[in-house]
Formats: sequence, C-alpha cells, structure tokens
Amino acid sequence: MGEKKRESKANTKKEKKDTKTKITNIKKDTRKSKSTPKKQPKKAKTVTRKAAPKVRIIPLGGLGEIGKNMTAIEYDNEILIVDCGLSFPDDDMFGIDKVIPDFDYLINTEKKIKGLIITHGHEDHIGAIPYLLKEINVPIYGLRFPLGLIESKLSEFGIKGDFHYIEPGKEFRVGRHFNVEPIRITHSIADSVCYSIKTPAGRIFHTGDFKIDYTPVDGNPIDFARLAQIGMEGVLLMMADSTNVVRPGYTQSEMVVGETLEGIFRGTNKRIIIATFSSNVHRIQKIIDIALKCHRKVAVSGRSMVNVVELARELGYIRIPNSKLIDLNKAQNIPDKEMVIITTGSQGEPMSALARMASNDHKSINIRANDMVILSSTPVPGNELTVANVVNKLVEKGAEVIYSDIAETHVSGHACCEELKLMHSLIRPKYFMPVHGEARHLRTHAQLAQDLGMPKENIFILNNGDCLQIGSRSAEKIENAANADAIFVDGLGVGDVGNIVLRDRRLLSESGLIIVVATIDKNAGMIVAGPDIISRGFVYVRENEDLIDAACERAESIIIDCLSRDMKDWNGIKTAVREGLKKYIYNKTKRSPIILPVFMEV
Repeated sequence: MGEKKRESKANTKKEKKDTKTKITNIKKDTRKSKSTPKKQPKKAKTVTRKAAPKVRIIPLGGLGEIGKNMTAIEYDNEILIVDCGLSFPDDDMFGIDKVIPDFDYLINTEKKIKGLIITHGHEDHIGAIPYLLKEINVPIYGLRFPLGLIESKLSEFGIKGDFHYIEPGKEFRVGRHFNVEPIRITHSIADSVCYSIKTPAGRIFHTGDFKIDYTPVDGNPIDFARLAQIGMEGVLLMMADSTNVVRPGYTQSEMVVGETLEGIFRGTNKRIIIATFSSNVHRIQKIIDIALKCHRKVAVSGRSMVNVVELARELGYIRIPNSKLIDLNKAQNIPDKEMVIITTGSQGEPMSALARMASNDHKSINIRANDMVILSSTPVPGNELTVANVVNKLVEKGAEVIYSDIAETHVSGHACCEELKLMHSLIRPKYFMPVHGEARHLRTHAQLAQDLGMPKENIFILNNGDCLQIGSRSAEKIENAANADAIFVDGLGVGDVGNIVLRDRRLLSESGLIIVVATIDKNAGMIVAGPDIISRGFVYVRENEDLIDAACERAESIIIDCLSRDMKDWNGIKTAVREGLKKYIYNKTKRSPIILPVFMEV
C-alpha cells in the first residue's frame, strides 16, 4: 500500500515536469517563429571635430621693399588695417612723385573694413592715407602725434578724418572680433606703439618700427613687463620689423647723438645750420635744448619742418620759449655765434631747404664761409649721390660740413640683430612672419628666428598680395590672394602712369626721340611732302646733318616701297618705317631712340 502511494506520487511529479518542459519548448519555438530582427551591435558615435577658427593676414605693402607699409587682418566678415604708408620713387621712375599701395582689395571688401590702426607717424606708414580715404571711409585709431600729422595731411586734400584717440596700455575694440592693445615702443618719432591684437583664432603681435632704447629722450621707455606678460599669455603670430636685421649688435641710443651735437655746438662760434628729418621731434627737441644751453636762438626752415614744429609745440612734444624761436627772415640779423637754423634736406632732396641754400636759391638764407652745416642723418639707400652733391656744393661755398661719416650725428630708429633676438625671446610666438624690409632683410630675419629655435615650418616669408591663413593648429601660405601692385602718383594723377609709360620715359631719357613727318596721297601712291625728321634728345641736328639726311632718305624709301605694294593700312606703314629706321639708326649710332612716325593724308 505504501509502495503504491510512493509510485503514484513519483508519476505525478514526472508528469508535471514533462508538462513544464513542453511549455518551455513551445515558448522557445514561438520566439523563434516571430520575425523580429536580430539585435544590431551598437555603433561607435562619430565625434565631429569643430574646425579651428582662422584669421587671414594679407600684406598689401612693405614686403620685399622699404616703405609702403600696409597690412590687412581679416577674420570672418571683418577687416582691420595696420598702417597705410607710401614709398618714394626709385631713380628710374621718371616724373613719379610717390608710390602707394593698391587699394583694389580693400575697395572690393569695403563693407568688411572696421578700422585702420596706426603704429607711428612716418610717411612710410601714414603717407597714403589721403589716397585711401578718397576711395573708402575708414575710422582711424592712433596716438595724438600721428593723428595730428594725419589731420594736417588730410587738410591739404580737403578731407576730414574719423579719428579715435588711443593710449598705450588701454585695450580697445574694433568691430566684433578685434581687441587691440597698443604698447609703447621706442623709435625715431614720438608716440610709437606696437600692437597686441586678440582675434578668435589667437593673438597677433605687430611690432611696428622699433628699436630698444633704454635711455629715450622723452623718458618713455618700452614696457618690457607687458611684452613679457603677453609672451606668457601666448602669441599665435608675430610680425616684426626687419629693416636693420642685417646689422649686428645693438642700435645706439638717441642720447649718443645729443652728446655728439653738444660737443660740436660748444666747440664753435660759427652759425650752425643743422638738417634732420622733420618727423624726428625727439632729435629736434634735443637740438633746441643744446642750443639754449649754448645761449643760441633757433629758427626753422622748410615747409614740413615748420608744420611739424608747430604741431609738436601745440601738442606739447616740443618745448621752446617764444623769445628763443625767431622768424627765419630775422636770422640774418643775429650774430653767427648765437644762431642755430634747423632745416629739412638731410637726404639731399632737390627742392628741400638745404639744397636751395646750397644752390643760392633760398629766399632767406645764403651759405657763407663762416657757416657750419651738420647733417644729422644717414642717406637712405639710393640717396647717397644726391646727398654727396649737396655736401660738395656746401663745401665749395666754404662751409664746414659735418655728417655721419665724420661724427655720430645720427642713430637709426630700427632694431639691430641683438634687439630683434630680445623681442623674439619676450614674445615667443608660435608662428612668425618678418615684415618691413627687402628680400634680403626678410630672409635674414627668418633665419634669425630659426636660429633661436623656431621650427622652419612655422616661419613664413610672404610677398605683397599673398595671404597667410592661420589658426591655432595650422598655418598656410596662399599666393597672390590680392592685387598688390605699386600705384604711381604723378602730380594729380593716381594710377594713370603704368609700366609702359615708365618704359617710354626711360627710353626717352636714355636715347631720346625721333619724329618722322610726311604727307602722303595713298590713292595716287605717292609722297606729297617730306619725310622730315625732328630730333629731341637724340643728336644735335646741326652737327649731324649727314645722319639726319640719310635717315630721311631711308624713311622715304620705306614709304615708297609700302605704297608700291598698295599698302593702305596706316599702322602697317608706320610699323614698317619704325622698324626700318630703328635698325638703320642702331647700326649707325648703337642707340635706340623712340621713333614716332606722324603721317598726314591729302
């Protein structure tokens, strides 16, 4: 009985277990029969890295040349311009008064331009501003003295400027993207600054023109502490003055010139005429101080010198009692030992006050044997001959002439090699772009940066019109991003004289002009009158009649040949005469004058 119960209980458990197994299998089969897709493995999330912001640096002047300094800094839809200068013509630019940058890129992007910041008041940094403002209206930011010079310049053109006065150490905003901080720097003109420019892509540092003068005349030294702090905060790109990079060592202090001049003043009883740059108000103030020490009165000669001295006195940069500054017309009445005349013409410019004195063309001052003339400058490259000519004329008149080869009457305003090394060490930029210099200066400066440990791939030498596109992680040079041709100013004409006109002027200056005049009846196929030849700057006709007569016969034979071949095209006949005479005259004289045929038709 007990065994049956146990057996019955075991069978019941087995049935329950079998039933449970069947249900489980049915559920599995049901799940398998459902058409649910297999579970896909999770995909790794793709992280899109946001592109680093980039700023574009476009030099429109100042690279591969001395002067014409101008740079556009562009971010997003805004442009900030640094300086707008001119350069003076080379010897082969006949008749050209000034050379300015090409503004086409800025004119085409006028709506993007938010401001123009000025580093200092030299012509190679502000001289082209009137020509820019004739094309587009730009707010101008600068310190008092450069803005005063610009305002005076604009008044001559009948233009009013939108001026914004800034102070060293006080940051200001231009547009939405540019935070600009001017930092005091020493140079050969008052109120010179370098700029720290914060952009969304990084900080850009522009030195402007500078030298490191530990004893500046105005008592305002460089803010080294701020420069070092900027370097520690991080600089993406530095653009630095390269003018004196080929000179080793250091540029001497302006104080050296003062000591030299004081020694000269104290050692003579002669009338002193001293020529220097009108913009160098520190030098002018030093000359005035020494003159007053030596009990001399001061007169000023030269239009630009008079204008700058008046402006500098008004702004407080030059100090002299009214009783000691006399009218130039009264200078002849002052004893020689009591007179100093500060004048323009240190570069031998033909129309300058000093050059006119040397040529006896000055209306108030004649050079006498008892005069001492001091050139407180060194000739700008290319001006050596003109300066030498003025010096020779002064010596011929009996004047004693002192210049930089004889005494230390001038020091440069630009940093030499060791000063540039100090600037690089303070700023420590990630990328470097040398500016303000000829090709040899830019390459030497690039090598200096490389010698200081900067990777070669982080140094960029650009030409005017190229673009440096730069961000925190990369930099790229883009060639010919903007037009940057030199624009010639000839009188009132701006840009109407190009390379073809300059070539003709050069040819005229070298070999002269021949004009061939003839009257032709093309229908009859004959010459009615002529040809006659008019010579200008080629040969003196009266002494070369045989050559002129032979050239006339040659021109006549060429015209007759063209008419015999029934040539009716005036241009074809002119070309034939021009080419035929060119070969003939060159064979006879080895000269290549411009030949201009002028034909009249009956």
